[in-house]
This record gives sequence, structure tokens and C-alpha cells, in this order.
Amino acid sequence: MSTATVWLAAVLPGAPLVAGLLGLLLPPASHEDRAPARRLAVGLGVVGAAVALLAALALLLRVDGPVEAATTWVEMGGLRVTLGLRLDGVAVLVATAVTVVALAVQVYSTGYLRRGPHDDVDVDHRYPPYAAQLSLFTAAMLTVVVSGDLIMLLVGWEVMGICSYLLIAHDRRLPEAPGAAVKAFLVTRVGDVGFLLGIALLGVGAGSFRIADVLAHDYPTGTLTAACLLLLAGVAGKSAQFPLHTWLPDAMAGPTPVSALIHAATMVAAGVYAVARLFPLFAQAPAALAVLGVMAAVTILLGAFAATAQDDIKRVLAWSTVSQIGYMTGALAVGAPAAALFHLLTHAAFKALLFLAAGAVIHAVGTTLMSRMGGLRSAMPVTFWCMVVGLGALAGVPPLSGFWSKDGVLAAAEAAALDDAGPTAPWVGWLVWSAGLVGVAVTAWYATRLLLRTFFGDARMPLVRPHDPPASLRWPVLLLAVPAALLGLAAFAPWFADRLRVAGDATGEAVELVHLAPNLILPFLLLVAGAGVAWAGWRRDPAADPARFLGPLRPVFTRAFRLDDVQHALVVRPTGALARAVRAGDELGVDGLVEGTGRAAVELGGGLAAWHRAALPRAAAGVLAGALLIGLAVALIGVTS
Repeated sequence: MSTATVWLAAVLPGAPLVAGLLGLLLPPASHEDRAPARRLAVGLGVVGAAVALLAALALLLRVDGPVEAATTWVEMGGLRVTLGLRLDGVAVLVATAVTVVALAVQVYSTGYLRRGPHDDVDVDHRYPPYAAQLSLFTAAMLTVVVSGDLIMLLVGWEVMGICSYLLIAHDRRLPEAPGAAVKAFLVTRVGDVGFLLGIALLGVGAGSFRIADVLAHDYPTGTLTAACLLLLAGVAGKSAQFPLHTWLPDAMAGPTPVSALIHAATMVAAGVYAVARLFPLFAQAPAALAVLGVMAAVTILLGAFAATAQDDIKRVLAWSTVSQIGYMTGALAVGAPAAALFHLLTHAAFKALLFLAAGAVIHAVGTTLMSRMGGLRSAMPVTFWCMVVGLGALAGVPPLSGFWSKDGVLAAAEAAALDDAGPTAPWVGWLVWSAGLVGVAVTAWYATRLLLRTFFGDARMPLVRPHDPPASLRWPVLLLAVPAALLGLAAFAPWFADRLRVAGDATGEAVELVHLAPNLILPFLLLVAGAGVAWAGWRRDPAADPARFLGPLRPVFTRAFRLDDVQHALVVRPTGALARAVRAGDELGVDGLVEGTGRAAVELGGGLAAWHRAALPRAAAGVLAGALLIGLAVALIGVTS
């Protein structure tokens, strides 16, 4: 790797890292004038993201094949940890997507937090740590992207966890924010235990945590399968896949720009990227791919059906993310990492667009509930058309970006179902393909419902005078609308396909970008059917919610099949009971023994003291009596003599 490339790769996470650290070190603002600290925080956040974006674009032009630079950091007991970078076409594409979204979010936040529902008199005081945490979040994800060593990757992975906790809990005036932050932190930590153990198995087996060494090592089948399954636990937590998906919808308690960053560029994308990075190992562990396929199919359907009944616009988008990440993990499960990464890139564009456009709506009407929106199309034309582009890409409307990437996943699943010689069993392909087709129809239904409930019909808040957002909110949305609409066409560009290759096995054989099946009629018909059913239900009564036609299923979908309740009953409640039992045992056993010994000593000392207090007067009386007797005896002797 050339010196210039090394420096550019180091700048990628380095620029937002420096911006974040400087932001955290800003001196506290005075109560009289907090605006200067806020302006400095804004500058640091925006410049850090912009410099990282420029570095990513420069690397996009320079890097096409794998390049690496590493130096030994720690070597002890036959294990080696390196400090290094590993770049290829996939890494620079993902880094570009991350930095584009991060810059858009930093700029958008400057207006949203000042004017949106999170605004308060203390915003200038809260903004510097907020902007710094956004920068650290971006730096952590970019560290995962460019790491050449699994330990370095793990560092970025864990820093994202703490940043998500801090950002979700940013506005502590919201009663649900602290609990949502704790839930996100704890649920993802459950998966991260498995992720850490999987990395340990791979590193110990290879004698090195360097990714190139790990990919080149020949592991026993059992060890490799166990390591891949443990890694999938971390993927399920970070990428909000069943059964560790429950934290992501609740994370909507955080500011909307944070939601855009989590859903589009960081956190949930990290799990997909990690599996793609290590895909040569997963290709040799068909049992792990089968588990991933089942997890993906369940998640696609779970997230899609849960999105159909939500009233909160951000929760609709959150459940849609759960479902769309399921498409990506499904593509990985059927041996098509290129298709997974292609959908990751398009999803980053249209999901960031959707969240920021939703933020503009929330800013305009002061609520996240679609039941209180409506009639916004004429008042917010720019936001409306951007939302149309984003929802069309989400649903897979041709020729928008999501059409090409989602159908690429379906084509890959169908090909795997018909291929007995692939890295996974054919039934996994059939499972992902079937779930994906159902998901196409359901996604079109809830995307159409969101558009109709928000922008059409009569305004349900007549006293509100909505309007398109100011420039700081409007331009990031317009910027993201371009790749959301056009990025899918990049699949036909040879340079893009070349950079989207992922090593298919330890020898470096490439898995090409999945060629779309020539027959795309079935997915398109399902899309039209789903959207048509939602439109027909709304047309019958524009004032009513199309979700009313779900009947008794509506509360089931609203509560996401009550899996939160199941998690509470099977994990939270027993853990609480165990904690109470341990506390009681500690109080009655350990504390009881220690405190009982102390009490016994005190009581014994008290008894002895009381005895001494009682014995002292008797002794004094005896001495006095003896002295009197001696005195009398001496006197008598003196008299008689």
C-alpha cells in the first residue's frame, strides 16, 4: 500500500475521531453565552465528516483490489495483534456511503435540534457533546470498515455500542429515552459476548488476529462452525435481527438524525459488513449459513408485518429497517455477499433519506403520529417528493435504487434454491426467496399507507401551519434523494461491479455481483398488489387507517407478535428474580454473617462492660470495707497496747 493510500485510509476514521475528541474537550459554556461553544461544535462535526468524505472519495478512485498495511502491535504467547488497515473495493464503497450519510446528518442536526421537538432553552449546552458523539459514532464505524485486524474491528464495534447508548438517551426530558438507551445497550451486549468469543476462537486458532491470517488459516470444521455461530450472535444484536431485534424500534426515542445514522450508515450495517468481510469462513460453514438463513427469513417477515400497524412514523421506518437488514443477511446466507452489500448501499441512501424527510415532517407538525398528520402534500412539496422517492426505493419501484438491489437478493436466493452445489443447502434458498417475496408485497403495503396517511386526505391538525423545512434540513434531504433514486443503476457499471467483489474463499476466488434474473414479473406484481390493497382501503375511507382491515391481527402486529413480552417473561423477569434471590442471599448470608459477627461482638462487649460496671461498685465497697476493718483493727491494737 502506497504512503498516500495509507494516509488517506488513516484519515477516514481519524478525522471524525479528532473532531469527536476535541468536541468532548470543549470547555463548558457560560450560562450567559453558550452560542460560541455550539458554533464551534457545529464546525468540528461538519468539518470532521467532510474531511472523511473527501478521503473516502479519493480512495474510491485509487483502490480497486485488496491492499493492506499492518504492523505488529502486541505479540505474546504465540498470539499476534496487528495495528493495520485492509482496503478493497467493498471497503471504500461502504466508507463512502457512511461518510455521505454522516455529513448529511451533521448538517441536518444543526437545524433540527434547534427547531424540532427536541429544542429547548438548553440546546446550546447539549449540542457540543451531541455533535462530538455523532463524530465518534462515525469514526467507530469507519474503524470497522478499514480494520485489518479483528481486535481493531472489535474496538470500533464496541465504541459504536457506547455511542448509540449516549445518543439514544440524548434528550433525557423524554421519559422513554433512558430506558430505550439501556435496552439497546444491554440487548446488543448479549450478542457481543458471542461476537467476542467467536473472534477469540478464530484468533487463537490462527495464532493471529490479522484478518488476512484468519482467512488463510485452515480451521477444523467444528471450530470454524462454532466460531461462525458465535459471530452471528453479535450480528443479530448489532444488526437487530431475530431474536435480538427488540432494541431497534425503541431506539426511536433518540433524535431523528441519530435514527438516520444508526439505521443507514452505522450500527445495523456493521453486522452485515462483518459477515461479508469474513465470508470465506462462512462459506466453509454451511450450518452457520443455514442458521443465518432461518434468522433472515423470520426477520424479513417479522419486521414487515410489524411495520404495517404502527402509528408512529419513525417506528414504521424502524421496523422496515429490521426487515430490510433481513434481506441483506438472507443474501449472505445463500452465498451472495455482493448482493447483500449492494442492498446495504442502496438502503443506506433511501433509509437516511426517509428518516430525514420524516424529521422534516415532525419538525413541521410537532408530532410523530401519523393519525395526527394528513394533507401535507401541498404544504410541503419538496418533502413530499423526497418521501415518494425514498418510499418507492424501499418498496422496490423500478427504476429506483431499491428495485435493483432487492431483486438482486431475490435472484440470488432463487439461484441458490436451484443449485445443489452452492455453499448452502437449497432449502435455505427457497426459504429466503419465499420470505423475500412476501416481504415485497407487505413492504409495498405499509410504504403506501405511510405516504397516504401523512401527505394525503384532510389535515388532522387544522391549527398547524406546516411548511417545507429551512435550508439546513432541506439540502441534506435533497442530497440523499439523488443516490436513493439512481444508485441502483450503478449495477450496470463495470467499475462498480468490480469494486463490489468479495473473496469467496480463502484462496481469493471472487463471488461476482449477482446478475438480475431476466424474469422480474413476480416481484413487480406483488409490489403492485400490496400497494393497490393499501390504496383501495384508503380510498374507501380517506379519514380511516388502512390498518383497520387487519382486524384481530392489528394488535398482534402493533406489538410485533409480543416478542418483547416473551423476552420479558423468559429473560428479564427470571433475571430480576435471580438478582433478588442473590441480593437476599447476600443480605442474609454474607452480610448476615459479617454483620451478625459484629453484632455478637458488640453484644459480648456490652455484657462485659455491664458486668464491669456492676462489679466496680462492689469492688469499691469491698475495698472501703476492708480499709475500715483494717483501720478499726489498727485502732483497737493501739488502744489495747
